[in-house]
Amino acid sequence: MSYQVLARKWRPRKFSTLVGQEHVVRALTHALNEKRLHHAYLFTGTRGVGKTTIARILAKSLNCEAGVSAEPCGCCPACQEIDAGRFVDYVEMDAASNRGVDDMAALLERAVYAPVTGRYKVYMIDEVHMLTGHAFNAMLKTLEEPPEHVKFILATTDPQKIPVTVLSRCLQFNLKQMSIPAIVLHLTTTLNAEGVPFEGEALQEIARAAAGSMRDALSLLDQAIAHGAGAVNARETREMLGTVDTTSLLTLLAALSAADGEKMLAIANDMQARSLSAANALQEIAVLLTRIQLLQLAPGSASGEDATNAQLMTLAREFSPSFIQLAYQIVTEGRAELPLAPDEHSGFLMILLRLLAFEPVRFADADATISRPPEMVEIKPQTAPSLPKKPVAPGAFPATSSPVAAARGEHTEWHTLLAALDLGGPARSLAQHCVLRKLEQASCCLQLAAEHQHMRSSALQTRLEQALRQHLGRDIKLSIEITDDHMNQVTPAQTAAAERRARQDAAWRAIENDAFIREAVDHLDATMDANSVQPVNTTP
Repeated sequence: MSYQVLARKWRPRKFSTLVGQEHVVRALTHALNEKRLHHAYLFTGTRGVGKTTIARILAKSLNCEAGVSAEPCGCCPACQEIDAGRFVDYVEMDAASNRGVDDMAALLERAVYAPVTGRYKVYMIDEVHMLTGHAFNAMLKTLEEPPEHVKFILATTDPQKIPVTVLSRCLQFNLKQMSIPAIVLHLTTTLNAEGVPFEGEALQEIARAAAGSMRDALSLLDQAIAHGAGAVNARETREMLGTVDTTSLLTLLAALSAADGEKMLAIANDMQARSLSAANALQEIAVLLTRIQLLQLAPGSASGEDATNAQLMTLAREFSPSFIQLAYQIVTEGRAELPLAPDEHSGFLMILLRLLAFEPVRFADADATISRPPEMVEIKPQTAPSLPKKPVAPGAFPATSSPVAAARGEHTEWHTLLAALDLGGPARSLAQHCVLRKLEQASCCLQLAAEHQHMRSSALQTRLEQALRQHLGRDIKLSIEITDDHMNQVTPAQTAAAERRARQDAAWRAIENDAFIREAVDHLDATMDANSVQPVNTTP
């Protein structure tokens, strides 16, 4: 008897044995049991997630001799013939090879005739997005109002290519990719039924390699059984897939924490000798780095039952959280750059050396000050323009206060009044460079430093006077005095400038003291551009 591959032998034949698509099973079960049957169904999802399988189970549910239900008997001729692919009233059409309007016209011509033996004629069109525009147009009318005995099942991996006129006529179900635990559970059940010995770690490797496809997982399982001479073990499965065992990668990360470059390169050379994939190794390192970061910053979300958890906990104490973020970026971006390297091995070595170049900081020392090598030139921020250098009148500012604090504590009447005025543009700029000399019932006198007298004009003074009248609700005459003497008050413009400098200095200090920036300056010969540093939420 010829051998039947596992993906076909263990294809689910009932909704109850379908894996990973509970939301679709629940909806179809209710519809079948309540006899609320739609005339067209659309199943979307990536390869190997169960689109064709669900179509066949649905066809059996509609044509089972025991009646329409969500639990076909599986024993009647209709059920057995659909499983065997020879039921005359169930037609599977591949739209990739039958995509023209003539093919669709031929199918629709046959659809008008009554079923030969079954209750319904069921047409399953796979990869329906491959149909031509004319073929889609030809099926629209029939798809909207098919004969009572016809059901359409459409399947596609690319629903974006299906016209909305077709989508609107179908009941759509989006099938999910299979999770790793679901794949492992199904593979375990399959191997137990087949009587094949296996190791759980090998099934984890196969599930990750399947990338969400149950069919791919079963095909890889077939290959692993053949590779292992009738058994599925972790070492031979990794050799088959070209993946690196987790123990080697954990050893590599431990060598990184100890800055042991020779050991890291020895592991990389051993991988090359065994023809293991550097891209897969980088992918697994990224997974391990993610688990380490979870242990550091969200320990409640990490599993405590994993065999590698103790080693990951040790590494979580060795690395600083900021370095884990940097290492993750280096690894993921390095994996994307591998095709650009002279060869995969040299590209992998360079990524490991890049990790070493940043000299990982231990978690316990993450907040310690990083010493600067004596040959590096210390970078200082550029000095911002200061307030006018003229002597300040005695008592203008408290001896222990900054100009900003003094401006907020003394002579705030004009600052408060200006903030409330409906002013903009040059008129507001003029007012910001003035101080209040006197405010009476019918008059207001401002002082403007001689160095800013070019800002005053009759038009701007009139605009400012109007704004004062509008705000105060009375007639008021504005005068502006030009003075060469230093004014003993801080202008709103000086206050705003001082606040901007304070925020700029705070932003510079935050950048300069950042551990990542310090490492980049110390070890990569980087420089910081003071002009590129801007505080958050600054005001002009």
